[in-house]
Amino acid sequence: MGKTSAAVKNKYAAKAYDRMQIIVKKGKKSELQAAAEMQGDSLNAYIKKAVREQYKKDTGNDIEL
Repeated sequence: MGKTSAAVKNKYAAKAYDRMQIIVKKGKKSELQAAAEMQGDSLNAYIKKAVREQYKKDTGNDIEL
């Protein structure tokens, strides 16, 4: 039997992406999610935008995430 679609996607993601985890105080995740939604972003997109902006400020270079 062939691999499931999810298994194939997970295998690709493991090869193509690095995973990062952030830890925030209880209740702060929902605050960040609400702020992201106000901007029309997912929480992941909101955080990636913040990282790109800080990286550009620190280095003067753009980074694709």
